[in-house]
Amino acid sequence: MFEKEISAIGAVVNRKSSNPPLPLPPKRRGPSQVNTCVWEVSTQFKIVLIKGSKVNAEETAKVQVRAGLFHGTELLCKPAVSSESSGRSEHVWNRTLEFDITVSDLPRMARLCFAIYAVMDKVKKQKSTKNACAHTHRYLSRSPLPLSVSLQHYPVAWVNTMVFDYKGQLKTGDIILHSWSSFPDELEEMLNPIGTIQTNPYTENTTALHIHFPDYNPHPILFPPFDKVRTHTLTDRRVQRLLLKEIMERDPLSQLCENEKDLIWTLRYDCMENFPQSLPKLLLSVKWSKHEDMAQLQALLQIWPKLSPRDALELLDFNYPDQYVREYAVGCLRDMSDEELSQYLLQLVQVLRYEPYYDCALTRFLLNRAQCNRNIGHFLFWHLRSEMHMPAVTVQFSLILEAYCRGSIPHIEVLKKQVEALSKLKSVNELIKLGTIKNARSKTKEAMLTKEAMMTCLRQSGYTETLSDLHSPLNPSVLLSGINVEKCRYMDSKMKPLWIVYNNKLLGGDTLGIIFKNGDDLRQDMLTLQILRLMDLLWKEANLDLRIVPYGCLATGDRSGLIEVVSSADTIANIQLTSSNVAAAAAFNKDALLNWLKEKNSGDALEKAIEEFTLSCAGYCVATYVLGIGDRHSDNIMVRSTGQLFHIDFGHILGNFKSKFGIKRERVPFILTHDFIHVIQQGKTGNTEKFGSFRNYCEQAYLILRRNGNLFITLFALMLTAGLPELTSVKDIQYLKDSLALGKTDDEALKQFRQKFDEALRESWTTKVNWMAHNVVKDNRS
Repeated sequence: MFEKEISAIGAVVNRKSSNPPLPLPPKRRGPSQVNTCVWEVSTQFKIVLIKGSKVNAEETAKVQVRAGLFHGTELLCKPAVSSESSGRSEHVWNRTLEFDITVSDLPRMARLCFAIYAVMDKVKKQKSTKNACAHTHRYLSRSPLPLSVSLQHYPVAWVNTMVFDYKGQLKTGDIILHSWSSFPDELEEMLNPIGTIQTNPYTENTTALHIHFPDYNPHPILFPPFDKVRTHTLTDRRVQRLLLKEIMERDPLSQLCENEKDLIWTLRYDCMENFPQSLPKLLLSVKWSKHEDMAQLQALLQIWPKLSPRDALELLDFNYPDQYVREYAVGCLRDMSDEELSQYLLQLVQVLRYEPYYDCALTRFLLNRAQCNRNIGHFLFWHLRSEMHMPAVTVQFSLILEAYCRGSIPHIEVLKKQVEALSKLKSVNELIKLGTIKNARSKTKEAMLTKEAMMTCLRQSGYTETLSDLHSPLNPSVLLSGINVEKCRYMDSKMKPLWIVYNNKLLGGDTLGIIFKNGDDLRQDMLTLQILRLMDLLWKEANLDLRIVPYGCLATGDRSGLIEVVSSADTIANIQLTSSNVAAAAAFNKDALLNWLKEKNSGDALEKAIEEFTLSCAGYCVATYVLGIGDRHSDNIMVRSTGQLFHIDFGHILGNFKSKFGIKRERVPFILTHDFIHVIQQGKTGNTEKFGSFRNYCEQAYLILRRNGNLFITLFALMLTAGLPELTSVKDIQYLKDSLALGKTDDEALKQFRQKFDEALRESWTTKVNWMAHNVVKDNRS
């Protein structure tokens, strides 16, 4: 199976694509071949729009094409719009689209973005009937762009391509672009500059756009090499430095007005000397449509101080497509330790999507570090493989994966065994799903027959051999020796996750559990746990250990993956229900949690467990508030027997709280119930000293996270194209800016947090009511 995937890569690469595979060294030109520098071409940039084929639009609609030139998300000039075309699936224009920018001012990483859309008369609101046109319903389900009083414009497809090829040569000649039909929200004029520049590999039913890049010169037009870029001197402007300082201290989400951009560009040498970490703001201030400015920036990069790896991460965002900028950023990343690189590997794999060419500095950097450290190689492998089913990255990720495997031959057998083991687990999961459907009428019979079938399957020699002596995909340093079949089970939720228990020789005979999920997207959980791990690191760097439990979670394929089982832990719901005979009353028993800890710990161990609970509760209160983690009920908050509290299941983040009948079910900024406080105060109502320490831990933790607010914003911004359900636009990241009170002083921010803390205490009764309802539903189901 594994070998088939690798051998299939060559076939995928041979599909038509706007990008070449990893390129061969350029051929040397003969003496008669002369190149022209792009800066010498003062002609207006233009293209010829030839035709569109397989355009999936209503027959009565007219079709138009909008084309825009972008550098990152910056629109370089006014978009060009074609005339309207009537027809069925083929529309012919044969018209030149001219842009208000000269060829000489095109940035090296300029991309040409197309939107194909249907122009229709406004449809009067009417009841849906069986005779309603399916095409019209599809259009009306998208957000129309009202460009005139009587017409509505509905998006059909989009596609992007680079203006320069991999070698820096301006494209010429005919090209066919196979488009994409899924539109992100909130597009500007239906253009999607942040989308991939790969054309759709599935060409059979996709809209194809035929365009022509004209020849401006009899010789190839090339972007100039760096050694021809000249620098210019700049006069110091001391009177404006205070304003510059204020601008530079803003968070990455803050918008710059044109006057501020002009000031930053004017004082660019001041930025380099006094605010080197402000390089992203300087890059946003460059007029990329002016080649003189662009040349000066590229020269300035050569003397710019090296940034810390954490600051350099922002430069890999889509807003900074310039090749030299990205090479500079990768140069800064080389100072990362292996541990730090592992911390940010998830984002570094995602930003490969922004690289227009397969062979780039970031790809080479990741491959080099992966081959030097097998742990990094392990997770690079899984991060790439888990998303290879996505057409926009299939070729790119396949090539990188093949390059890693070819350079790490001894690792292939280890990874191959993990792939095979996951395939076996998927088969078991599908067997269970099939069994539960067949026996749905008899729940008891279902459980018996299905579990028996599961165990029979796991005992088969083929399964036993594949699933034994396996390096855990969650942690390659852990060897999973053999399955304890008797303790394995499946969980009673929709996708029937497998609860697999291993005997582990290295742990002195203790068992080790993993959960295999098939049908659930774990990438949002994986991101949240990564950020929790980072918070834990930042707190420890500031000498504050809040006993966080960032358990392992790894997406391994299309809606599949693994979760680590935390040992010796139980949910708040189970702890409460065990202490009460009545489910409705369990949530209001404030002694249940403390009594449970007393059962698990005696003497001095109890005091230690309460301290562990206090510290971890503080950490998760702050973390869940800052990240806006929702759907917090008593089954996704757990406690270890040693006292550590931790949260699981992060399906709702960034303030996307659940609601019912239009009313938010969660009315508190974070979970802090009276039974939690009862434990913190050691069961003594008047123990204000312990509660004061807890509150102080929370405030310290919050201020530490605030100081690293830009890093959190950057990490979420780098995940915007990953397709996570609750992270689709910059507006989603705005929640972080608000929760961390960025832009305010520490005193103002602390005041805001204290108000939220008091609110959590005051409204904690609503949490108990929700938990009571949850316990009653759970009790009725069992």
